[in-house]
Amino acid sequence: MDIEASIFLAQQLQPLDEAERKKWITKVANHVQGQCLKLPVVEKHNIELAIKEANNTGLDETESVFRVISAFEVPAFVYSEEKKKFLPDIDKKCLLAAPDSKINYLRERYWVLWQKTCRHEMFAQRIIPAIIEVPSAKKRTLRKVETLLSTSKMNDVVLLGLLTQLTEGRFYIEDPSGSVPIDISETIYSEGLFCEGCVLLVSGNYCDGVLKVAEISFPPPEPAKSSRSFFGNFNTWGGPSKTLLKNSEKLAELEKAIVEHSIVFVSDCWLDNPVVLDKLSLLLRGFDDFPPVAIVLMGPFARMNEDMYSLKGYFLKLGEILSSCEKLKTQTDLVIVPSIDDPAAANIMPRPPIPSALTTELTKRFPRTILTTNPCRLQYCTQQIVVCRADLVTKLCRNTIHFPKRGLLEEHFAKTIINQGTLAPLTPIAFPTHWNYDPALSLYPTPDLVVIGDPCQAFHTVEQECTVMNVGSFPKSKFAFKVYYPSSKTIEDSQIPDEE
Repeated sequence: MDIEASIFLAQQLQPLDEAERKKWITKVANHVQGQCLKLPVVEKHNIELAIKEANNTGLDETESVFRVISAFEVPAFVYSEEKKKFLPDIDKKCLLAAPDSKINYLRERYWVLWQKTCRHEMFAQRIIPAIIEVPSAKKRTLRKVETLLSTSKMNDVVLLGLLTQLTEGRFYIEDPSGSVPIDISETIYSEGLFCEGCVLLVSGNYCDGVLKVAEISFPPPEPAKSSRSFFGNFNTWGGPSKTLLKNSEKLAELEKAIVEHSIVFVSDCWLDNPVVLDKLSLLLRGFDDFPPVAIVLMGPFARMNEDMYSLKGYFLKLGEILSSCEKLKTQTDLVIVPSIDDPAAANIMPRPPIPSALTTELTKRFPRTILTTNPCRLQYCTQQIVVCRADLVTKLCRNTIHFPKRGLLEEHFAKTIINQGTLAPLTPIAFPTHWNYDPALSLYPTPDLVVIGDPCQAFHTVEQECTVMNVGSFPKSKFAFKVYYPSSKTIEDSQIPDEE
């Protein structure tokens, strides 16, 4: 801190008592750490900005208790190895991406995992003046592929790279510096679902152009609070707010105070099925007495693939049901999340919303309808929620090179997507993705809740302080759904009872 900044800060803190002074020093320090400083010196304007941000505990006009964020509005960042932090990606994005966009999005996925792995205590090299660090047996050296290619033999190799098949039936580990064939015939696997397209941490011995892999694991996890510190004061989540609402003290207090607030999740809402529509009607009218903050309905909205305009009539029926729910109309948002099986969009993620031309009768009868993308992001007070309707569990199980023999499937699934930092740790062939909008699939920094709409068995589990939940299929599970209470971060398994 320069002299001018020190004097200014001392003047601001002088009128305060000792306890209040310590509190404000901590606040100012936290806000300064969140700034992207151009120089390694804290200047007066940095202190002024930090004090202004610390004082601004109220909500501005861009903030709200609940907000839905489109996948196409999620901010993108690129990692600067020189500055050791993430910077906003200012390049304009479009669906018809340039050819190099494919390389870029895979490279950025890699750098996200590389930088957090290098910081892990297993690999981080700490240099403290006048202190000689005692070598630890747990310390490892993280190498690049180019290091192996420059020699004929090397033992105790640890690589971080993309698992791929450059030739049919032969696996390779690839990083930005090159690729090396691997032998996984005698490999020991850690927990998780290891698929082609995952970035993996592999260790073994290199000899004669082949890396014989002894162990395969995922990159080590990192607490979300630690991850966010490398993005400065940018809003990494999305939405109109200039600052990250995760840090809002006012919203945090509100979140804890309103314990009855809930968000309802339903998947496979087949509006063309009379039985499903009747059960949805019971669900909606039941919640009219205790309206939640939001009801999230995930597709597909028609089981039979008829012409897409038939959906207009089905949404009309849904609107007629909702029009009789007086409390829902004034207190609850209806969020419509399409599946990749719904019409009017290609089988690629992120998927655009259901066309408004098909939902005009629904929005007319229920104005609080929000048509959003798949995936989408929800912001409830300080909590960050990702919603995705896809067969993710199924796809990972089908593409894994080693199916785990122990542990619950939901735990392996949660560990995979959280440690990989993305909803789609698969090759583009298995999970087509718009290259320019891959940040919409990102789970880094780790959110509070990930909601999956997979037709397989419903579940919920916790991985690295993130709740991972699969809603399951509403019709196939005898009309079960999930209710999330943000105040306590608890999930309630609910079901529409059979009529006697």
